[in-house]
Parts: sequence; structure tokens; C-alpha cells
Amino acid sequence: MKKGKLWSLVTMLVIVAMLAVGCGGGGEEKKENGEDKTPAATETIKIGFLGAKTGGHAAYGVETLKGMKMAAEDINNAGGLLGKKIEIIEEDHGSKLSEGATVTQKLITRDKVVAIVGDPTTGITKLAAPIAQQNKVVLMSAGAVGTGVVEIGDYIFRDTLLDAVAAPAVTKYLKEQLGWKNVAVITSMNNDYSVGLSKLFKDALTANGVEIVAEQSIQDGDQNFAAQITAIKGKNPDGIVFTGYYTEGGLIMKEARKQGMEALMIGGDGLLSDVFMKMGGESVEGSMLYAGFAADEARAGEKTKKFIEAYKAGNNGVLPDMFSAQGYDAVMLIADAITAANSDVPESFRAELAKTSDWEGVSGTITFQENREPIKSPVYILEVKDGKFELKDTADVK
Repeated sequence: MKKGKLWSLVTMLVIVAMLAVGCGGGGEEKKENGEDKTPAATETIKIGFLGAKTGGHAAYGVETLKGMKMAAEDINNAGGLLGKKIEIIEEDHGSKLSEGATVTQKLITRDKVVAIVGDPTTGITKLAAPIAQQNKVVLMSAGAVGTGVVEIGDYIFRDTLLDAVAAPAVTKYLKEQLGWKNVAVITSMNNDYSVGLSKLFKDALTANGVEIVAEQSIQDGDQNFAAQITAIKGKNPDGIVFTGYYTEGGLIMKEARKQGMEALMIGGDGLLSDVFMKMGGESVEGSMLYAGFAADEARAGEKTKKFIEAYKAGNNGVLPDMFSAQGYDAVMLIADAITAANSDVPESFRAELAKTSDWEGVSGTITFQENREPIKSPVYILEVKDGKFELKDTADVK
């Protein structure tokens, strides 16, 4: 090759290299008040799903993921964010506490997500939150309702109805509307969610003049509750407040009916699963739980109706539950914050997310307090009727 042609080739390669460097940042650099607003250098905006697709808590995780995917589809069909598509990165910790932290780290370091939605449970959320906080990645739980979550750091949010808000409202409803005067409380001692909720319920029961005539403890994974029910039966409570999850809840009620007890059970959204009915059968008829969302088509607003119809269309006519609705809202909240910040850099859109006020989601109106805790009302009270959860009533938050 002649020297002139060689020089021309080298020059051309240098120019191509320079252009590649100039175009490789994934977006035009933007600065506002000295703050770097440069979008992340990716073709998609990645949001990670932290939850269970298998194992004991799969009912929560699968529904949360369904809602997240619906939100991403709606956003992408409307043109995406900042010229990019939303991509949901799926993981499965298999309902294992030990895997929760591992999956969180993978989502951040390997998949380079800008935000994580999850976990639907309090225990794994509290394991994941310090990792997200340390790496300055937004974590939005669409289900964790226990205490000690957002206190972990300013990148930690949740869009669910808080137990601290719901327990007093539900207790007042039990006394004033159902006439309960005394109850038995059962706590799962290896379950952070249950331990925290029991404390909140006991405080609320005492404040409302409802007597706690018996307290019993169990462990997640137990299957025989004969001793606990025998101890409770003699106290003849008006109802059983169980603060754990659906598997144990169904088995407890099965034992209660076996021993001739007629009292109904009430719990938090930890009972919200078809597994509750599968484990308890007819024994759980009339049992109640509270949640931050119920698919009430007759009273739903237009945005919620649209969500319900879309969910039904993709799920053989089945109605969405709290987890799918809050999973949908979690992605939408993050998307709106990214739009407001004009940046998918967590340090930028985190601040916009914290400003959320009177935001209309499919699961209700959400306002984040200064501590990033959501205010949501009303509390939906569901009951088991003919083997399905149906809306029984609502309780106002005051």
C-alpha cells in the first residue's frame, strides 16, 4: 500500500474513533444548577424486579411482576422515557431470605438497574434496602408494610398501605361495626412482618378498649396448631387476630373449626393469597383481611377501571389484587420521577420521587411524607365468601 493511501486510512480511522467516543454516552449531557443530569448510557432504562416467582411467597411476587410488566408496556407504547424503552429485569430469590441480598446485588452490579421494585415482603426488603442505599439505587417496595423499612435510607420508598395506618382503622371497625369486645392474638415469631404487626395491633386494641384475652406464638413453617387453639378456645374470643401469612393462617383456622371454635380470623395483607383458601377450605369462610387495594369496579375511577380491564383481559377474567396494582404504580411512580428530573440517574430522580404529592395511581392517591412513607386511604377490608376474596367494607384513615 502506498504511503498516501495508508495515511488517509489512518486519518479516517481516527475520525471514526473520535465520533464513537462522542456518541457513546447514551444521550446529550445536560447540567442544571451545576448538577449532572446526563442520562445513563444504556439503550433501555432498566428497572429490577426483586421478588419470588417460586417458593412460599410466589403469590406476592408473581402478581407484583405482572403489574410491573403492564406498566412498562403502557409506558413503552406511549413512547418510552427520555427516548428509551423501559426494561423489566426479572430475578427470583425463591422466597429465601438468604437469596434476597444476592439477587439485589446482581440487579445493581451485573444488570445496572436504576431502580428496584421489591420485595413484596418486609423481611427481604429490609435485607435489600441497605445494599440499594449504599449503591444509591432507588428501591420501591410494593408490598412491605412492616416497620423499620424507609428508615434505612433516603433511596428507600414504598407505595403500600402501612400497617401503622391500617391497624388502628381496622381495630376501630372491628369494635364499632362488628361489635368485637375481646380477641386472641397469634404471632409468627420468625417473621418480621408478623412481629411488627402484632405490636401495632396490640397497641390499637388497647387504645380502642378491645381486650386481648389470649396470646399465642407460632413459627413460619409450622403445620400443627392444636396446642395454640386449645389454649385460645377456653378464652372464647370474639375473633382471632393473626398477623402472619396465608399458609399458616389457613391451617390455624382449619384447626379452630376442628376444635369447634366459631370465631373468625382477621389479619393483614399477609393473608392475601388463594393459598389461604386452599389450606383452610371451608374453615376460612368469613375470615377477613385488610389491604391497600381492592378491585371494586363499581366505585373505581377511570384510571383504575382501565387497569382492571387490562388485567382481566390478560388473565382470563381474573381480577387484579393489591400486589399487581401496587407493582404497576411503583413503576409508574419511578417513571414520572424520571420524567420530572429529565434524567434516569438515580441521584437526580430520587429527589423528584420524594416530592410526590396527591399522585393518582391505580391503587389510590399517594403522597410521600418527608420520611418517604406513603399516605393512602381508605383501608379495604376483604372477606372470604364462597372461596374467594370479596370487598366487605372500607375503613377511613383518620
